[in-house]
Amino acid sequence: MIALWVLKFPYLFLEREHHSPFSALKSIFVFYRLAVLGKLNSFVKEWIAEISESKNLPPSAVANVGGKIFTFGSYRLGVHTKGADIDALCVAPRHVERTDFFSSFFEKLKRHDEIKDLRAVEDAFVPVIKFKFDGIEIDLLFARLALQSIPDNLDLRGDSLLRNLDIRCIRSLNGCRVTDEILYLVPNKENFRLTLRAIKLWAKRRGIYSNMLGFLGGVSWAMLVARTCQLYPNAVAATLVHKFFLVFSKW
Repeated sequence: MIALWVLKFPYLFLEREHHSPFSALKSIFVFYRLAVLGKLNSFVKEWIAEISESKNLPPSAVANVGGKIFTFGSYRLGVHTKGADIDALCVAPRHVERTDFFSSFFEKLKRHDEIKDLRAVEDAFVPVIKFKFDGIEIDLLFARLALQSIPDNLDLRGDSLLRNLDIRCIRSLNGCRVTDEILYLVPNKENFRLTLRAIKLWAKRRGIYSNMLGFLGGVSWAMLVARTCQLYPNAVAATLVHKFFLVFSKW
């Protein structure tokens, strides 16, 4: 396991978190997920380089072709809970096809010992590969951009990136673009996250948190909380929760 050494040496995190066992355990889980995503990102870059080489790109282009994993949803917003899955997006350059993602990349994942419960849902409204990577559940989407290479500092919020893309790529990009836009527009990210956690808990306890059942889903609740934060930019989280119900009870 990637974070096994962390579990063996918890005192390193206890020192960082002022000897708080709860904070130390939280740090371990955060580090573990980051390590898994880092490994998946390297895995994607390796696959894109292999595909580029197989399509006879010159060595100089292969070396700089890039590729990147972006996260979205509750994990990207910073309101995920222990055991929740991670929504992620694989962004590739223009010469990498969707068929490559669901064929060669799927087969590459299948050969990886740390990948379990691997399955592809290619015919879904938003095509996805689902799997467990080192025990972490991941839903991985795919989008190719009309770019020769994918730099590590790529910002997906620019509308120019959507030009000449097929509808499936636009749908796949939508989650990341909406999540990044929400974080960009809220005046105080920490107050937003704490308020959203409270509202999500309230909605789940009352059984009204579900897209599939016709209620609002995670992004919808996040947008409502974000609007409340914009209306009251200087309010603390407790006040924002109160204002949330005040505003939307009269919406």
